[in-house]
Amino acid sequence: MKTIAIITGASSGMGKRFVETLDEYGQFDEVWAVARRREVLETLPCPCPVKPVALDLSDSKALDEFKALLESEKPRVGLLINAAGYGKFDAVMDLPLEENLGMTDLNCRALIAMCQLTVPYMEKGGLIINIASMAAFQPIPYIAVYGATKAFVLSYSRALNRELKDIDVMAVCPYWTKTAFFDRAVSASGVVKKYAVMYKPEDIVAQTWKDAKKRREVSVYGFTAKGQKLLVKLLPHSFVMNVWMKQQKLRAR
Repeated sequence: MKTIAIITGASSGMGKRFVETLDEYGQFDEVWAVARRREVLETLPCPCPVKPVALDLSDSKALDEFKALLESEKPRVGLLINAAGYGKFDAVMDLPLEENLGMTDLNCRALIAMCQLTVPYMEKGGLIINIASMAAFQPIPYIAVYGATKAFVLSYSRALNRELKDIDVMAVCPYWTKTAFFDRAVSASGVVKKYAVMYKPEDIVAQTWKDAKKRREVSVYGFTAKGQKLLVKLLPHSFVMNVWMKQQKLRAR
């Protein structure tokens, strides 16, 4: 029986980079690359054969299709990476309700489903990598829903890691990272005016592979990111939010 990896959000950004560099973690007979755009999935460079799985994971029907695919193929899964997700930067009340619910559906609901559907097919020693964010460590006004979904991902991943006996779960918490994520996230209102640092997805993924081999519970890349993670743990969140609001020249409406 072949051993496979499953990577969501595989058509761009960190998900694509994970596909491209899969052999830095281990050898697999096949990778199931999951994203909406089949034409992109079919041309992904990868060290092993790619099975394009064109699904919109925010759609319940797509999750049913994925469940049926697992039942049909009965694969042995060595690695699951949940990299699908999106964010919108704006005041909660200025965003359409469907956007706020859409972030919740893809970032949280679909991630839960992918874990729960896949775990029964995972072999002993398997690994789940869930992409959270530095936003998981603090409440962020004007990025409120996205930040809250990533706080959920971090909390869920750490707890699930303790529940699963033979499978490890690691949450990756990137800081600002230069990907197509911003094409959708940044609104015309220009909420975020200052970025402390902008990392490369290649560096985030390289660190993720290193931390995955060490079976760490949380992966954070970069001096600035690690410093902020420590500070927001020590400082009152009310103070942290005030600093953010002042830095970005924001105020309550």
